[in-house]
Order: sequence, then C-alpha cells, then structure tokens
Amino acid sequence: KIKKDNIFFAIKGIKFDGNDYIDKVIKKGVKIIVTEKKIKRKNIIFLHTSNVRKLLANVSYKILDKRPSKLVAVTGTNGKSSISDFYFQILFLNSKKVASIGTIGVRFKNNKKTLTNTTLDPIQLSSILRDLKKNKIEYTIMEASSHGLKQNRLDGLLFDIGIFTNLSHDHLDYHKNMKNYLNSKLYLFEKLIKKKGNIITNTGIPQFKRIKKISQKKNINLSLIYNKENGIKLISHKYINEKQILKIFFKNKEYEITLNLIGKIQINNVLMSILAANKSGLEFKKIISVIHKLEPVEGRLEKIGNIKNNSKVILDYAHTPAALEVALSNIKEQFPKSKIS
Repeated sequence: KIKKDNIFFAIKGIKFDGNDYIDKVIKKGVKIIVTEKKIKRKNIIFLHTSNVRKLLANVSYKILDKRPSKLVAVTGTNGKSSISDFYFQILFLNSKKVASIGTIGVRFKNNKKTLTNTTLDPIQLSSILRDLKKNKIEYTIMEASSHGLKQNRLDGLLFDIGIFTNLSHDHLDYHKNMKNYLNSKLYLFEKLIKKKGNIITNTGIPQFKRIKKISQKKNINLSLIYNKENGIKLISHKYINEKQILKIFFKNKEYEITLNLIGKIQINNVLMSILAANKSGLEFKKIISVIHKLEPVEGRLEKIGNIKNNSKVILDYAHTPAALEVALSNIKEQFPKSKIS
C-alpha cells in the first residue's frame, strides 16, 4: 500500500519486523521513516521513538481528527459485544444517531460491515470514525481488546465513558500472565478517559478496588451495577419461560423491566448498557421504555428456533471455559425442567 512520499512506521511485531522492509519502502519513494532502531540512510529522514505504535496512533487520530462527539469504550473478558450491541439498540430505538465497532463489525443505521480484529489498527479506526462523523453519527461505542490497548491502538483518543465487565482466563498466550492481562485492560481507565468522564463497572468483581482507586485518583465518576448509591440496584428477578422480569432501583425510584432475553448473565450486560446510555445524556424513562424490545446479540445465548420435538435451539459462541460454564448454568437455571443436549 506504500506510495511515494508516504510516512512509513516500522513496527516490530510478533512475527514480522517493519524494519526489515525499510530498503523496499525507500525504493517506493518514502522519505520519512519512524523507527525504534538507530538506522541511517542517505537523504532519508529517520524519526526515532521508543514506541512506534503509540506515535502512529497519535498521528492517525490527529490527521483524521473528525469523529463522533460521544465515544464509549468497553473492555473485559466477557460481555463486550453484548454491552456494545445493547447500547446501540437502546440509542437506536430512541432515534439517536449511534454506531458500534467491535467483534461483530461496524454497525450504524441499517448498515453492517465486518472487521478483521476487535480493536482495529489506528489508521483503519481513525478513518472509520471520520466516515461515521460524515454520516452524522453522534454516539459511538467500541470494544477495546487487551491486545488493542497493549499495542496503544487507541492512544490519541479520549473516551467519555469506559466500561469494565470482568476478567477471566483468556489471551494468556499473548499476555503471559493474568497481571499483564489486567494491566493492559486498566490502561483504558488510567490513560484514555476524559477528565470528569465516567467509568461503569460491577461492584461484585475482584478488580473493583483497583478500578475505584483509579477513578478517585483521576477524578472520574464511577457508576455501578448492583449499587444503590452510585448506580442501579437489582431488587428482584424472576423467569417467565423465555422472559425475565426485573425490578430495579435508580435514583430513589423503582422500575419494572421485561427482558426478552435468555440467560441471567444478560442482566449484567443490560444494566451496564442502561447506565452507559444514561451517562451519554439519554433520559432514564426513555431508556426503560425500550428495554423489552432488545434483541439477543448474534451468537450470545441467541434462540435461533425450535426443532420437530419443540426443543429450543440456542446458539452461543462461548470459547473460554468460564463462558461455556456460564452459558450452560444460565440455561439450566432458566429452564430447570428441560434436558440440555
């Protein structure tokens, strides 16, 4: 893709090293090269930096600087796609101009575009954000993967809201241990949230204390699910066949909502997306009025039909031991009299 007078960022990856291609790109007419290595060539400007990826991200978001006015990022092991999708649906059903970017692709209005990675490289992402702005999109929610955060792909963006779902074993081939894995997720809250922005998380997770500390240190508002003072408290929950009826408490008021979704795990995801929609400026009453219309996310405890003996067929993309266990135990709890095959 290199053209004459482009700037070349030589990135050392796991399998390939951009520095091995320097002679090739010079032949194609590149005059400026950014690298971590001390290299010299005649008539070529070398810019040396300790972190090429970070500089690439910062430059991309500066050059392609048009983007939607409200940016939300979701990180964690499970639930990112569901929260992004529910947030999208809540705003869309309230006639807001919203887009989501993540595993399922880029979604806005009635358009859908598939993507290769959960968190794109900064050049792709900055041009997608610019296109969304052109399409008059005001709100964008995106999944922030641990790889993407670790590789500084979002540096140069500042988010109004950051959401942390949970942490369980995943991607340890890349991060090597759970400590590194968690730190790469927490980078979002330490470096990429606006001053006086918002963090949304769950009081019941082991990482809560660390997140609370970051919010206090950085002066970021903290909103919580299962918390009466700072968020949404769940008062009661019951199943009626494929539906779930919740009573919730928010700012001194009780509300009853119906979820046409299978699986108790959906409650976490829906409550987080409700808080995110509210922190984006949407009235709570308007949010609550559309919750019964939420559809399951593709491949996330999604009922795709019935077979001849009237058994329900449920599709789930669980790919970690924890996710598989949650899917099966959720189905068992909601349909205790049914046999699971």
